[in-house]
Amino acid sequence: MKGNHLAFAFCLLPFSLLSSACSESQTPRDPNIITIAVRSGPNTLDPRLSNDEATQRMAQLVYSALLEHTDDLRIRPSLALRLDNPDPLTYIAYLRHGVPFHDGHELTARDVIYTFKSILDPALPSPFKGAFRALKDVTALDDHTVVFTLSEPFAAFPMQLTGVPPIVPADAGDSLRTFPIGTGPYRFVRYDADDTLVLSAFEGYFDGLPNNAGIVMKVVPDDTMRGLELRKGTTDLVVNDLPPDIVYQLEKSEQFSITRSPGLDFFYLGVNMRDPVLADVRVRHAIGYATNRDAIISYLRRGLGRPAAGLVPDLAWAFEPDVFRFAYDPVRARRLLDEAGLQDPDGDGPRSRLRLSLKISTNEETRLQATAIQHDLARVDIDLDILSYEFATFYNDVVKGDFQLFALQWVGGAMIDPDMLRRVFHSREVPPEGFNRGHYRNASVDRLLDLATTAIGEDTRKRYYGDAQKLIAADAPYIPIWNKTNVIVAQKGLTGLHLNPVGDFSALRDVKRVATPLSSARSAARD
Repeated sequence: MKGNHLAFAFCLLPFSLLSSACSESQTPRDPNIITIAVRSGPNTLDPRLSNDEATQRMAQLVYSALLEHTDDLRIRPSLALRLDNPDPLTYIAYLRHGVPFHDGHELTARDVIYTFKSILDPALPSPFKGAFRALKDVTALDDHTVVFTLSEPFAAFPMQLTGVPPIVPADAGDSLRTFPIGTGPYRFVRYDADDTLVLSAFEGYFDGLPNNAGIVMKVVPDDTMRGLELRKGTTDLVVNDLPPDIVYQLEKSEQFSITRSPGLDFFYLGVNMRDPVLADVRVRHAIGYATNRDAIISYLRRGLGRPAAGLVPDLAWAFEPDVFRFAYDPVRARRLLDEAGLQDPDGDGPRSRLRLSLKISTNEETRLQATAIQHDLARVDIDLDILSYEFATFYNDVVKGDFQLFALQWVGGAMIDPDMLRRVFHSREVPPEGFNRGHYRNASVDRLLDLATTAIGEDTRKRYYGDAQKLIAADAPYIPIWNKTNVIVAQKGLTGLHLNPVGDFSALRDVKRVATPLSSARSAARD
């Protein structure tokens, strides 16, 4: 197979089955309740412990944070009407008055202080501790004024107050793991584990009653079955949880509306920088040049993506456009391997230059993309073994550094603020302190990230982060593949469909049904 152009045509699940399997569906009891199919349920209902997308989605509907991000990834008020920064070590949050929790008690500074002190408590295994390493203390000036005192200047601190962690009730303890209580647009009704999460609109929500009566998140792990739920009309919409091939098929039907927007999700290959072979930057670059990103995006993702440059997305204010980027160039890849002393041992024969392993989860989309990369690397005489594991096992290996290469995806808001560069690439941020799972070390990058962390002023921060991005891109501890295009597939008759770049679920409060789904279900049954 060496030297040949390997066309990869992947046969996905027979989507025609979705049309033939459809039958008449029943009208929901309350047409004002919006049902959304998701691929997995939350691992916990306590947002302070959130380490998965499903828990964060729940939290976006049930809870509120002090601040939130705008569609252009800036900051705006939420529970805090204002955040002052009188000196580099002090932030003062002025809370809204009269904001009720779902249990009826009013939000005060006591709830805010409890939230952040519990996150920093060693007894609580919160993954957000690293985001608040500079937080020295949280105190109250009065019931609606909170003072955050830092141990060192940390210009990214305001962004850490958006989204997660949201504010939880004081003294909640472990109760939130089974019954969440927040100040968000929806109140918790019940969660049937790995089946259904039911939320009802909260009439006391400080930012106005949602446009619908409630949200039902129906857990449907199988990709094809989520498409079938849409075809039958038993699900109203799916957000970013359908494979591109199924989106492509559903788009042909007049039953659905498709909403797209540029997203932040980042798919990449992580590299173990301690591996003797991969420690050579020429080998890492060879892998990057051998990978045909455009083909993956065009064919496997059906155009739902764009080539990625690095961890900081091109929609973020700190994005540095002038960084090293990989083009598809197998000839250059082979030359780099030759320079690294990995010559082709037998010309057009069957032997390879080297053998590497790539660890992935069992996710079907990831498997297909890994197979495409495997074929790409075979063209430059690299044998790639794909090792697929159930996600918990796979993720545990990644955290431990037990891999040569791994394929993973950073999701949504994680990359909004460039401080994430520190948590992923600073040499002090190896697990469990941070996310430097490949043990990347570059003293110049460390220095720039340290300067950026304590810098005052966006222009100065942008310059330091930009210089760090240039060095990281050239070193290639990550091999970027794509940034996601967000997509909603919804029944006709729904209005208010919108996705911000993060692709979070908070926008579901704007969704409203203007027609019952009965006619759509009948139409689907005739397809």
